[in-house]
Amino acid sequence: MTRRRWIADEVSENHAALTGEHADHLIRVLRARVGQDFDIATGPSVRRGRITSVKADRVEFELAEVISTPPLAEITLLLAVFKFDRMEWAIEKCTELGVSHVIPVISRRTDSHLAAASAKRVDRWRRIALEAAEQSRRTAPPEITAPIKLSEAMNLSQPRRIVLAESEEQTLLRDLLPSDTSDATALAIGPEGGWTDDEVQAFQQAGWISASLGNTILRAETAAIAALAIAASMLSSL
Repeated sequence: MTRRRWIADEVSENHAALTGEHADHLIRVLRARVGQDFDIATGPSVRRGRITSVKADRVEFELAEVISTPPLAEITLLLAVFKFDRMEWAIEKCTELGVSHVIPVISRRTDSHLAAASAKRVDRWRRIALEAAEQSRRTAPPEITAPIKLSEAMNLSQPRRIVLAESEEQTLLRDLLPSDTSDATALAIGPEGGWTDDEVQAFQQAGWISASLGNTILRAETAAIAALAIAASMLSSL
């Protein structure tokens, strides 16, 4: 049976710990007890860990051998802020698919109430990503930044930068992901209603390439998941 993986809150040489709510889930839901073995992600590596102590808000492990883990492709997702329940679902699923960074952006069509409240949602988004990272056996959750304006987000330095746009009718995303390079990739997903024409033009002026996910119009969360699935599948096989 595959062991459950946890991402450690504290690491010191051959010891690690889960703390607070993180530990509470292991204690109450999974009924942690001394002697149980789990995989423990400690940052750069994953090691086998055996529980040595269970307290009210803390579970401690003794760490043993390093477990081999394949690297993930480096994919950054620019995600225009949209309805929070759907956005949370997109963040969870994109985490499972291997996204490296998520940058929430405020675009022209982002609802003003969502834009105003988005900064207060970052901690929740990070908790969702942590849980999804552990469930999918990642070594670390994606980095999720505070929301920024779209104009700031366009200046990312990734070698390959692709904006998914409904106005693009010829170039598909898969055609822009060559099989001979593992360069870091940035994907930009618009809000409900899509990018405005001037936003697409601004992307192009900043050096981004437009791409399509096909002939159908997708919801924002579906587009994010579909784009991540395509990119992760192609880039992770390099």
